[in-house]
Amino acid sequence: MRLIDKVHMEDPSAGSRRMYKYLKRITGKKPGRKRIVRLMRIMGVEAVYPKKRTTIPGGPSGIYPYRLKGLTIDRPNQVWCADITFIPMRRGFMYLFAIMDWYSRKIISWELSNTLDTRFCLNTLNRALKTSGTPEIFNTDQGCQFTSEEWRCALEAAGVDISMDGRGRWIDNVMIERFWRSIKYEDIYLKAYENGLELEKGIQRYITRYNYHRPHESLADATPGEIYSEKVTLAA
Repeated sequence: MRLIDKVHMEDPSAGSRRMYKYLKRITGKKPGRKRIVRLMRIMGVEAVYPKKRTTIPGGPSGIYPYRLKGLTIDRPNQVWCADITFIPMRRGFMYLFAIMDWYSRKIISWELSNTLDTRFCLNTLNRALKTSGTPEIFNTDQGCQFTSEEWRCALEAAGVDISMDGRGRWIDNVMIERFWRSIKYEDIYLKAYENGLELEKGIQRYITRYNYHRPHESLADATPGEIYSEKVTLAA
């Protein structure tokens, strides 16, 4: 699963067939494609690549249109985005859910879980709404957590417009995808945390540094915290 995660970060378009070929080359063994399919399902990993986009219905289906195409995002709390990723440890694994402000790149709230249920996503959302206000638009993929009635009702009750990526289009939620790559290559893979407690402390340290101390080239060397609090204004 650790190898699958690393390969997926390098080549997110790899499905089970290509993943099998990668792992065969890396390990020198035949891992078994059925096993790869099963592990990718447990991890919540699937191949992502541009697919033909058709009209997406809203309401009862739980699927909403992508609302960010052509949108100028020029202020904090205009758009939030969120996603879940698999996090390997030395022994076992967990899932990390994070909410990001699209404009500033600041991580608004996050939580770890050992299951892919909706509850830990809702906990994180409720905490974010209480501490950071309400976004105009919230963008996610079409995962079952985000098409659930509980998630949709929470956003609708807060007066938030719901936006969803096209199926298999990682580029639609590119900001949070870039963050996953950063935290994994700069922290998770290097430190191989022993257990959930160490992992939680490590992620807290990383996100604090990411939000408030590390200059971001894409933000003209400001920090996400500075941009989010509007202490620094990005040039148009």
